[in-house]
Amino acid sequence: APLRPGSIWKLPLILLIGVALYLGNSAYEGGNLSGAALGISAVAGESELVFTGSVISISLLAGLLIWKGSYRHIERTLIGLVLMMALAFAATFVIVRPDFAALLRGMVVPVIPDGALMTVVALIGTTVVPYNLFLHASAVKRRWSGADALPEARADTTIAITVGGLIAILIVSTAAASLFAAGVSVSSAGDMAAQFEPLFGSYSRYLLGLGLFAAGLSSAITAPLATGYVMSEVLGLGDGDNSRAHHLIALSVIAIGAALSLTGIRPITIIISAQFANGLLLPIVATFLLVIMNRREVLGRHANGLAANLLGAIVVLIAAGLGLRSILTAAGVL
Repeated sequence: APLRPGSIWKLPLILLIGVALYLGNSAYEGGNLSGAALGISAVAGESELVFTGSVISISLLAGLLIWKGSYRHIERTLIGLVLMMALAFAATFVIVRPDFAALLRGMVVPVIPDGALMTVVALIGTTVVPYNLFLHASAVKRRWSGADALPEARADTTIAITVGGLIAILIVSTAAASLFAAGVSVSSAGDMAAQFEPLFGSYSRYLLGLGLFAAGLSSAITAPLATGYVMSEVLGLGDGDNSRAHHLIALSVIAIGAALSLTGIRPITIIISAQFANGLLLPIVATFLLVIMNRREVLGRHANGLAANLLGAIVVLIAAGLGLRSILTAAGVL
């Protein structure tokens, strides 16, 4: 098997995954910085000067937080802000009253509208971000030790996935009912704020700005952080939070992301494209992890069983199928 000790394919495969994550996270960082900058623009005014200054300032702040290692305190605050945003979406969901029957039908029998394939892949890529799999593993490694902690770790993961899924459903549902049902074309933060107007009126712009900034900055910290963990371990440069290699790799991701944000491409385009790239990367990373999860010489009795492998294979096949179809569609084959 390619990942067995001594296999000639082991190092090339690990490097391939590491480089793919590095490039994917760098592109995604461009979306993170653009999203946070859009949040500031929603409040301060939408101009090129405000956007450029915001991207540079947010990049410096994220880099400083990672370098100094004090990001944990601020991240707790940002998580609180994002949760506030989620509550606002939940309240808006109740007020705008999306077609609940259609929502349930779509969850049971999904339908991809014409021309929406890239958006679907992007939605998967931003809901199940590949780097989160490694960041979560690094966090678990630092928080727990030993098999006795598995029940608590599983409960923590279940809660995180459930909350993340519910937030995604709320965002898509309220956007469908308040933006796309009215034919609103999203090209700026102001357009996105329209879905909050039923609840918050003129204050919706400030609420959206706060939420976008919080979500963007928190992701602008975690994406390079995860890349630093993966690449420093892959290259054998240490896995500590304060290792120089970890910091330099993380800062390089921020720098590439900032450069991408400042190319002049529309922020919405950067965000969707970066999320789409993550959607394409997800099945590759998931396959890699699925193989590792079957190594009984490493995981012993905690290795995957039949049910876990079947569920994992279904996830990989769906993600890979959507990604392949989107590529073939873009190439004009389909």
